[in-house]
Amino acid sequence: MTAETMDIMERAEMLPIDMKLELVDRLLESIGPTQKEIDELWKVEIERRVEEVRSGRVETIPGEQVFAEIEERFGK
Repeated sequence: MTAETMDIMERAEMLPIDMKLELVDRLLESIGPTQKEIDELWKVEIERRVEEVRSGRVETIPGEQVFAEIEERFGK
């Protein structure tokens, strides 16, 4: 860890809890997509998969068959 990073960490530790939480939120937003963006991506993916099933491009497998294959392969 660099001296500059250590300085930032020490200063952040002195902040009141509400400011720490705001800082954490901002840092997390800066390194990854927001929940809203993730939700939108999932919505697009779900719509794509539903369309594939409805159009017949993919074939579904009954849940009972899936679980039976899992049990057969991995046991209980």
